Amino acid sequence: MLNALRAGLDAAGFAVKRAPFGWYKSFKLSCKGHPLAELSKTIVPGEEGVRKEKKEVTHEWFVLTPDGKEHDYKEFLDDSPFGCLVKKELGIAEPTGGEPAHVNLMRSKELVDYEPASDVGCLRWMPKGKLIRDLIADYVLRMVLEYGGTPVETPVMYDLGDRAIYEHADKFGERQYRFKSNNRNMMLRFAACFGMFSIMRDMHISPNNLPMKMYELSTYSFRHEQKGEVIGLKRLRAFTMPDMHSLCTDMPEALKCFEEQLRMGWKTGVDFETPLVAAFRCTKDFYAQYEDWVKKIVRESNVPMLVEILSDRVHYWVAKIDLAAIDGQNRPIENPTVQIDVESSARFAIRYHTQDGTEVHPPILHCSPTGSVERVICAILENISMQEVPALPTWLSPTQVRVVPVAQRHTAFAEEICSAINAAAIRADLDDRDESVSKKIREAGMDWVPYVVVVGDAEQESKKLMVTIRKKSKPNKPFKEQMTLEGLVACVNNDTQGMPFRPLYTPRKLSKKARYI
Repeated sequence: MLNALRAGLDAAGFAVKRAPFGWYKSFKLSCKGHPLAELSKTIVPGEEGVRKEKKEVTHEWFVLTPDGKEHDYKEFLDDSPFGCLVKKELGIAEPTGGEPAHVNLMRSKELVDYEPASDVGCLRWMPKGKLIRDLIADYVLRMVLEYGGTPVETPVMYDLGDRAIYEHADKFGERQYRFKSNNRNMMLRFAACFGMFSIMRDMHISPNNLPMKMYELSTYSFRHEQKGEVIGLKRLRAFTMPDMHSLCTDMPEALKCFEEQLRMGWKTGVDFETPLVAAFRCTKDFYAQYEDWVKKIVRESNVPMLVEILSDRVHYWVAKIDLAAIDGQNRPIENPTVQIDVESSARFAIRYHTQDGTEVHPPILHCSPTGSVERVICAILENISMQEVPALPTWLSPTQVRVVPVAQRHTAFAEEICSAINAAAIRADLDDRDESVSKKIREAGMDWVPYVVVVGDAEQESKKLMVTIRKKSKPNKPFKEQMTLEGLVACVNNDTQGMPFRPLYTPRKLSKKARYI
């Protein structure tokens, strides 16, 4: 190699000297640029040393509506959530300065904060934020189990000496944590693909097992995002990703599973009370073959979708959909996704055999029904920041009911009410502090408590409760309703029906509650 380099450089007119030391060292040449830039080139050795460049990929954009018609995307350049997505994807959105609204909310509500003792983009979670995070994890697990998913858990670091892992990681560009462990080149995972594909590679797979859906809540996944881009919960270096991979028998089965998993993604937007918009991407060949199917998923979703057609496949997928919420700065927060992968099963030697012995490398669906847990919370907080009366979904509220005694003599009765509500699998706490009633009610509002019960003489005598319902209130106009204890429990249960439950992560008595920020 050294002689060949010297000969080539000599022939080109360069003066070359060789030193008899330092040959054990290595170096690399790199061209700095965005790893996903459309104009990036990969140069590979060709015959007789001729360099060949990969073909430049072109992109076509249009909007599909539920009636099956294609529209010029320029018709949708408005300030609606979908219009904001179109402008951002086409690169014509106006840059917005300032800090996203959720950053102040995540700290002021004592949910999550930056961790200065760690790498940038790594967070510390306080009890209320940890509760919300765990509830979302429970929610996805329940959804996946009902769908037939099989949970696994895999390592967070992998050996780049494994050729399949190296090739898969290399497609992701420079946003990786890589390090040496003894003599091995290692990496921290940026998704759960590596571990699941390794399991699938070692399995004996029969067509009767398919479709097989494997799921992991990858705590954590790591992406070495640029420091200046890391902010709040939207872009992190360490994050939690619900990740499902589905082995499908063939493409028709993959399309069917795609539809099912897309419905899961849309449902999360409803359950998290964060409206979603969609962008569908595929290769030109895929669209030519499955145009009717693409129009079908748009029709069933009953929303317009931005469609991007790639002239050639440059990723492992031939088709994917991204669902996004829109933040207070009119920018997308990408969350649920489904992708059809036609490359990884061959790379990782994942296969099954037909009855005649033919070896098949099946298509694999990548799906995150919610997107990363951190971005889900980001989307929820950004949506809340635009509400007249900010409120979390009741099932995600750290405190669902707060009981406020008017005076010390009402505390015992208030404790009975609080205990009865907690016994009904509802998170209730008691404001037993020596503060005025007006201050307690005001702070319950600042804590976004969905139901606030004030207990005084009248309530103690009649056993009927006066309840302030946050979701029905207007600014400076609290909505109050008198109801029995049983009626209150029924009301909260109606809000949380079908959603996971965890008990309080904070002390039941507010006098015992600590300040974290």
